[in-house]
Amino acid sequence: MTRISVIIPVKPGGMVKALEGLKRSEFPLDLFEVIVAEGRRPSRQRNQAAACAAGEILYFLDDDSLVPPDAFQRVLSQFQDPEVAAVGGPSLTPTTDTPLQRAIGAALASPFGGGWVRNRYRKTGHVRSTSDRELILCNLSFRRETFLGFGGLDERLYPNEENELLERISRAGLKLVHDPELAVLRSQRPTFRAFLRQLFGYGRGRAEQTLVSLAVPVMGLMPALFIVYLVSLPLVGSLAYAIPFALFLLAVITGAVVEGGRAGSLPMVFRLLAILPALHLAYGVGLLAGFARPRLHQRPPGGESVELRTVKPMGEPW
Repeated sequence: MTRISVIIPVKPGGMVKALEGLKRSEFPLDLFEVIVAEGRRPSRQRNQAAACAAGEILYFLDDDSLVPPDAFQRVLSQFQDPEVAAVGGPSLTPTTDTPLQRAIGAALASPFGGGWVRNRYRKTGHVRSTSDRELILCNLSFRRETFLGFGGLDERLYPNEENELLERISRAGLKLVHDPELAVLRSQRPTFRAFLRQLFGYGRGRAEQTLVSLAVPVMGLMPALFIVYLVSLPLVGSLAYAIPFALFLLAVITGAVVEGGRAGSLPMVFRLLAILPALHLAYGVGLLAGFARPRLHQRPPGGESVELRTVKPMGEPW
């Protein structure tokens, strides 16, 4: 039988909520292990844990990713195809989250908010071959031999380290799979300020990934171009030049009404009127910051140290 190594990076002394879901797993106890990697560089933490893992499949979770009981079975069913190199599913917002968190989740899962990556945050469709646009590292598995054979995650990157690796794997002709039923529950950021920091980080990570891979996603750069446009807007005295801004505001209002209506919540409409533009603006500023001052050669203080703890060994109970 194929064995699975679950790898969870966490900050030193951090709580690992993900263990709650793993303890409810319906998978045989003797066929999986759980490795917690403590440190301050998630890419390195994941790489070092992968190098020590005993399983043929590496399943990466974040410290707060709650997997369904049949997660391991769903993962292994897709790896029956020898051409499949990676399998993942969405990260869904729990219904127990606060109204702000649920509005953030709705924004990320919406066409205007999440755009081409919105399927990372919603359950839709059937099992399918995919690209890195639908896969997210808080719920992503690899064949161990493939992961190590491609050199693992680029430790210069965080976030977007998985996107860069998935791009390399895909270019080699191997298959990536998205299973919408392989969904984890994971809370959104608890405050608006934390949400802005998150989207700024996503934008900066995308820019740094672009500098590493030299693959330029034109649509992905639109938020940065829009920031440049907004800065130039007061300098151009033309009503025609303001049309894109008017269309942006119309899209914000339409998106807020549609998503708030889908949720049956008028207060969510008003929250989305703030969240949707903030999402794009924070991401755009992050993109510009990433291109202007990439962190590819920076090292945080104490960032090299990683401590691995096997909290559930292979073949043993919890």
